[in-house]
Amino acid sequence: MAIKPASLFAIALAGTMATPLSAQSSSTSQQLAELRAQMEAMNARIAELESELARTEAANTAQDAIIAAQAEKIAAAPTPGPAPAKPATEIAFKGAPEIKGEGGWSFKPRGRLMFDAGITDAPDSTGRDDGFGNEGRRLRLGVEGAMPGGFGYKAELEFAGNETELVDAYLNYGKGSLEVIVGQHNNFQSLDELTSSLHSSFIERAAFTDAFGFERRLGVSLTYAQGMVLAQAGAFTDNIADTGSNNRGIDGRLVVMPKLGNAQLHLGGSLHYNHLGTDGDSVRYRQRPFVHFTGERFVNTGTLPADSETGYGLEAAVLSGRFHAAAEGFWQKVNLASDAEDPTFFGGYAEAGVFLTKGDTRGYKDGKWDRVRPANPVGKGGIGSVQLNARYDYLDLSDAGIVGGVQEAWQAALLWKPTAYTLLSLNYGIQQYEDAVHPAADGDRDYSVDAFGVRAQIDF
Repeated sequence: MAIKPASLFAIALAGTMATPLSAQSSSTSQQLAELRAQMEAMNARIAELESELARTEAANTAQDAIIAAQAEKIAAAPTPGPAPAKPATEIAFKGAPEIKGEGGWSFKPRGRLMFDAGITDAPDSTGRDDGFGNEGRRLRLGVEGAMPGGFGYKAELEFAGNETELVDAYLNYGKGSLEVIVGQHNNFQSLDELTSSLHSSFIERAAFTDAFGFERRLGVSLTYAQGMVLAQAGAFTDNIADTGSNNRGIDGRLVVMPKLGNAQLHLGGSLHYNHLGTDGDSVRYRQRPFVHFTGERFVNTGTLPADSETGYGLEAAVLSGRFHAAAEGFWQKVNLASDAEDPTFFGGYAEAGVFLTKGDTRGYKDGKWDRVRPANPVGKGGIGSVQLNARYDYLDLSDAGIVGGVQEAWQAALLWKPTAYTLLSLNYGIQQYEDAVHPAADGDRDYSVDAFGVRAQIDF
C-alpha cells in the first residue's frame, strides 16, 4: 500500500515533537512538586499565625475584662472630698510643747532646774567655812515665741536663794541677716559667758566671767550674721534690778567661724566700756573657789572707787567630731577715781574635751556652744552621751599696788547626758592661791583649796 507524501510529513513532524514534549512534561511535574511544598509551608505558617492571633485576642479579652472591672469599681467608689484643711494651730515638742498659730504666732514655755551639791576643803587655819554645801543653782520658768512680721519675745524668771530675779525680758526683730533686741539680755563679753549654762562644759564658767561682773543688762543691740561672720554691738545701762544706777556702756564683739575640712573653727574678739556715771561709784572684783554653793572668796580686790571700766577679750575654739578645745583671755582695766595708777586685771582659761560615746559631738551655733544631742539616747537603745573635759583656769586680781590675789586652777568634769534635755555632771577642781585674802594661822597666803561638785539638771 502506498503512503502518501502528506502522511509521511505528518508522521515525521510528530516524531520530531515527541521528545521535547516528553521533556517538558517531566520539568512541569518537578515545578508542581516544589510549588506544592511551598504551599504546604505557607499553610503551616498561616496556621501558626492564626494560633498566635487567637492567643492575643484571648489575652486582650481578659485584660479588657480586668479594666472594665476596675472601671466599675472606681465608678462605684465614693468621690473623694477636698483635702482636709491645715489646722489653724499646730503643736510640736521641743523639750516642751511649742504652739504655732496662724500669721506667725508661736508660744513655748521654757525652764530649767539645776541642783548642785558637793564639798570644799580649805586649810583649817584660815578659819574659812568649808565642807558640805548644796543649793538650787538655777530654778527658772519663762516663755518665748514669735509674732507676725518677724517679731519675737522672751521672758524668764529665776527663783533661787529665796529671791526672784528677772533674767531675760526682751523683744526682738529679725529680717534677713539682721536682728535687733530691745530689753534685758546678755551683752557681748565672751564665748564662755554667752554660752547658756545648759550647754557649758563645767559646773561653773571660767573664773573671770563672774569676777568681772558679767551679767545681763537693759539695752538695745544689733546682731549681723552672714556666712562665717558674726558681728554684735549694743548700748546698755545696768541690770534691770539696778536701773537706779547711772551706768552707761557699749559692747561689741566680732567672730569669724570658718570651716577647715570637717573642723569648725571659732575666732573672736570683744570690746567693752562701762561708764559708772557719778562720783562715789565703785567696783569690786572677787571669785569663789570653782563651785557656787560656797560663799567664800579667796581672791578679792575689795572696793575700788572708780569712774569707768574697759574690757578687752580674745576667744578661740575648735570643734571636730568628738573633740573640742577652747581658750579665752580677758583684760579688765579700771579707771580709778583718784590719781593712783589704774590697774588692769586678767583672767583666762584653756580647756579641751572628748566624748567617750560614739557619734556624739558638742553643739555649736551662732558663735557659741549649743545643745549636745546624744546619738543614742536612753529610751532609744543607748546610754546617752558621756563627755570628759579638762580645764586650766587663771585669774589675777593683783596689779598697780592692789593685791587681790591670784587663783590658778586645774579642773576636770565628767558629763553624762541620758537625753538631750537631762544631765548629770561630776566636777573636781584644785585651786592654788597666791596672795590669798585670807591668811593661814602662820600668815601664809599661798595655799590650795579643793572643790568637788555634782549637778543634776533638766530643762525644757
